[in-house]
Amino acid sequence: MSPGGAGRLRIIGGNWRGRKLDIAGVAGLRPTADRLRETLFNWLMADVAGARCLDLFAGTGALGFEALSRGAEHCDFIEVQIQAVAQLRQSAEVLKAEERARIVNGSWDGFLETGAGPYDIVFLDPPFDDNLLDEVIDQVLARDCLGASALLYLEYPLERPPHPREELEPWKEARIGAVAACLWRVSD
Repeated sequence: MSPGGAGRLRIIGGNWRGRKLDIAGVAGLRPTADRLRETLFNWLMADVAGARCLDLFAGTGALGFEALSRGAEHCDFIEVQIQAVAQLRQSAEVLKAEERARIVNGSWDGFLETGAGPYDIVFLDPPFDDNLLDEVIDQVLARDCLGASALLYLEYPLERPPHPREELEPWKEARIGAVAACLWRVSD
């Protein structure tokens, strides 16, 4: 996909396996790579069915729609770019997922201030250039967005890993090219 150009996203598994969704032509929009999504959802295999999810930097919706395809009960998609929001709404309509997908046009911090949650799975894949990951993790924790046994997925450039948190324990980790991902869970 060329920078700023539209493309397509493929759902990897679940009820919508193989379905292709359009991606809005918004500069900087980068869906989580298929290989990384496959790894993540292998990790989440026992946890995603019936889960309430939050895709805080939804972008293309790759993570949230994959979760819904694999049996998540609900996903809140938060996205600031209006073109991406329109595409997310269209994708939810194409998949007939409007009842399970709430798509919010707004900023991540504005959404967290509403006191949403708690969630079972939270996907955090903020724009790499903004270097927001640690600030976002702190706000997710401060706003009690995580349920008792919640999982937090983090995607980031290899050279900028998130700082450890007392409330969270690292569980799984993967690296693909210059991108790293990890799954943390709420500490008992």
